[in-house]
Amino acid sequence: MSYLLFMDESGQFGESTPYEVRGGIALHARSIWPFVKAVKNLEITCFGAALHQYRTEIKGHRLLDTQRFEWAAQAGLMNDEERRKHCLGFLNKGLEHRPQQRAEFTAYGQACLMMARGIFELLQTHNATIFAGVIPREARRPDTHEAEEFLRKDHVFLLERYFYFLEREQQAGLLVMDETEKTQDRQFVRRLEDYFTQTANGRYRTTWIVPSPFFVSSDMTYPVQAADVCIYAINFGFRLPKMALPYRTEIAGEFGPWLRKLQYKGEGEKDGNVFPMDGIVYVPDPYESRTGRHQ
Repeated sequence: MSYLLFMDESGQFGESTPYEVRGGIALHARSIWPFVKAVKNLEITCFGAALHQYRTEIKGHRLLDTQRFEWAAQAGLMNDEERRKHCLGFLNKGLEHRPQQRAEFTAYGQACLMMARGIFELLQTHNATIFAGVIPREARRPDTHEAEEFLRKDHVFLLERYFYFLEREQQAGLLVMDETEKTQDRQFVRRLEDYFTQTANGRYRTTWIVPSPFFVSSDMTYPVQAADVCIYAINFGFRLPKMALPYRTEIAGEFGPWLRKLQYKGEGEKDGNVFPMDGIVYVPDPYESRTGRHQ
């Protein structure tokens, strides 16, 4: 058996986000199908239908956008039947390009927040573990051979933490990534393969990490959609020392504790020294060559 790390990213393509984040959720192979079934059931419970039927999907910015909180607070909490009825009205009118009513906006906002909360509960129920690397959005790749060809430090540190997790669990680990733009995906795979074949640490980490990633379409892969929600919540509501940019208090207050609880907690080793290690790591400069750890 093995673990699969379902990965997504936030802030890579000119999005208006505080940081750039890449990471995801690790699920044991035996937990994936139960998790998928549970997320699908949650989706029906919240919205009254599967979102893909309405040309949309579960994503962090769609569930946790500021407007969703505003819509949800327009009226008191609806019961399940009322919420689903108005949600279906909201979704159907969206497809038909007809104006939605206030109650439909309210229902949809409440359903979005209910979905996000339910995803974190299901991640805990199915023993998921969160890993992520965070860098400043203004970080610019220098015009050097090393920066062009080598894996960025935040990606290296993410893989390091995944490796220690797999070593502790004595399980192989796969990487499952959301398809983005094919040229960029190929460049990332090339850097990843070079890391796993041309560096001592990378070669050693293939002991537990399968070095060839799998790419999937997020709209057909519920664990990647769940990873997107986590990555968005990290970007807008999770802060470590030296992460000084503003955050959204409604996300930090409700989902920050979930992120801290679900992130990997373990130990790393360097030069014979053992130190505590968390699954979410901030890297102020992902390109500069330096020693030590980034927390």
